Amino acid sequence: MIIEHALLPVHPEQSAAFETAFAEARPIIASMPGFRSLSLSRCVEAPDTYLLLVGWERLADHVDGFRGSAGYQRWKQLLHHFYDPFPVVQHFIPVPDNPLTDPLPAVTASTPNQQ
Repeated sequence: MIIEHALLPVHPEQSAAFETAFAEARPIIASMPGFRSLSLSRCVEAPDTYLLLVGWERLADHVDGFRGSAGYQRWKQLLHHFYDPFPVVQHFIPVPDNPLTDPLPAVTASTPNQQ
C-alpha cells in the first residue's frame, strides 16, 4: 500500500468553501482504481491548513491512474484554486511490523508533483 501525504494550505477565510468543495470532490477520488482510503484533517494550531492522507494500492494508481484521468481534471477544478502555495505531495510506504514476514510493497512509478 502507498500513502499519499499532502499538507493543504488553504487561503485564509476560505476553509468553509474548501470543505464544501472537498465533499463534492471526495467521490471522484474514491471511484478511482487502486483507491483504498482517504482522510482529511484540519490543523488545530493553523486552521487554514489541512492534512490529506490517501491510501492507494500502488503508486501508479495515483500518479498515472488518478492524475491521468478525466476525474482528476474535475478534482483540480474544484480544489486547486484554494491552495496558497500549492501543496507538496509525497508518497509513503508503511514500515512493516516484522521485516522477516511483512515485506515492503513494490513502488512502480515516480513523477514530480503536478498542478
